[in-house]
Amino acid sequence: MSSKAPRAPVNKWLVAISVTFGTLMGTIDASIVNVATPHLMGAMSSTVQEITWVTTGFVIANVIVMPLTAFFGRFFGQKRVYMAALVLFVIGSGLCGLARSLPALVAFRLVQGLGAGALQPTEQAILRQTFPPKEQGMAMALYGVAVVIGPAFGPTLGGYIVDNFSWEWIFYINLPVGAVALFMVQRFVHEPEDIRLNNLAMAEKQRKNLDWQGIALLTVGVASLQYVLEEGNTNDWFDSKLITLMAFLAAVSTAAFIIRELTAEVPAVNISLFKESVFTSGTLVGAVMFAMLLSLTFLLPVFMQNLLGFTAVQAGLALMPRSLVMMVTMPIIGRIYNRVSPRMTVAFGVLLFTWSAFLMSHYTLDTTSRDVVLVLAIQGVAFACLFIPLTTVALSRVPRHLLADATGLNSLLRQIGGSLGLAIFASLIPRLTKVGTTALVAHVTADRWEVTQRFSGLTHLFESRGFDTGGAQAAAGRVLSGVVAQQAAVITFDHLFLLSGILFLLVLPLLIFLKSPDHVPNQAAPSGPIEPVHVEL
Repeated sequence: MSSKAPRAPVNKWLVAISVTFGTLMGTIDASIVNVATPHLMGAMSSTVQEITWVTTGFVIANVIVMPLTAFFGRFFGQKRVYMAALVLFVIGSGLCGLARSLPALVAFRLVQGLGAGALQPTEQAILRQTFPPKEQGMAMALYGVAVVIGPAFGPTLGGYIVDNFSWEWIFYINLPVGAVALFMVQRFVHEPEDIRLNNLAMAEKQRKNLDWQGIALLTVGVASLQYVLEEGNTNDWFDSKLITLMAFLAAVSTAAFIIRELTAEVPAVNISLFKESVFTSGTLVGAVMFAMLLSLTFLLPVFMQNLLGFTAVQAGLALMPRSLVMMVTMPIIGRIYNRVSPRMTVAFGVLLFTWSAFLMSHYTLDTTSRDVVLVLAIQGVAFACLFIPLTTVALSRVPRHLLADATGLNSLLRQIGGSLGLAIFASLIPRLTKVGTTALVAHVTADRWEVTQRFSGLTHLFESRGFDTGGAQAAAGRVLSGVVAQQAAVITFDHLFLLSGILFLLVLPLLIFLKSPDHVPNQAAPSGPIEPVHVEL
């Protein structure tokens, strides 16, 4: 490494925009593939179960690399890690577009996921080290916009590309955007001197005590857990020997990993950060928030398409107002972050979300798109009130040189929280539907006047259309069974919506630990333009 003469200071907003490009691409790619599933099945000659590995592989690679970003950053520098991850992501995207077999596509999605997994935590760390204390809320607002846009706009963008072009372009579109992002990071992002010196010192210790055992246990534990969460519902959970084995492997590996990292001389992942109550509580509440966000993002389209008769495009468009409201509200929450207690803002967000969940629990077959959009707008405000304070205050007491460690753990738990929420709610749908159907069938009996009248009316309807008496009665019975199944499904979704609100209320006690951050000088970047450190790459 060699120092160069100082250049002109770099504007912090140029730094923010530069590192946000990569995160935005990574979050979009996590969901954009879902709408292309039918096209991928045809192109790869694969079944629905086989094609899910295109998404599962990406997510598993994501979560493996997230907590290791600080480890790599100490050896190579945060800027180099971000650029390498960006290059890996872009190369993986290009290879995905060229893939002509399922194994090749899954392998290239793993490459893509490894790159994407390092982008989010590294961006968070760079933003925290770049912005002064009074602007930390605004920095996290920009990061939050990038994180929430992906799940909302990914499916819609993917649908448009697949309908108007070919499936390969959902991957090729990353190439020009990635090239622009790479140029901007190279030009505007520079590692602060104090972070560089700290990384050099810590890297020297790590070289003498490389924690290969910790890295191996982390990889096995996180990959196994994510596989269970992604594939458990499809394989009937613990009725599957493979899921049972993977769950056991995840439990043993994770326990061994925790013991190893707490006893290692120089751990690869600094889990001792969880001793800080503010970081732990903020991270846990953030994980619950993502669990609810992703669960509702999954449940609502299913409800709208299967029960309200929406098309896939209509369901995707109906979800957009929540993200649009979040995009508008997040900068406002970021600006008032230093004036309002994080606990008050988060508590308001929790109560607002619970109210929206209560409204959703009253959805019926007569619910209109306007009713859905209104509730989603309320949720948009709620999630904005949650995301900014949580991502900001959770890291407020973390020493500046450990921010990369903290953001990696924060991103990991948020991802696992989202996967856990999806797994729980997806597995509850068939179970609650079965319970609801059984309960309703008990009331559909021949001795009830309403049932007799409905059955008689349907029978006459089918007879008028040419059915004989026996055929008309059979058709009427099938219609009644369909109505019962439909109403049972509505009740199921209503209960799940209400459950999401109740579960969120349970995190309120954790808000006791969300104290307003003490802006200690050594934890924040200096105000004003950034003086870059120029290191040859």
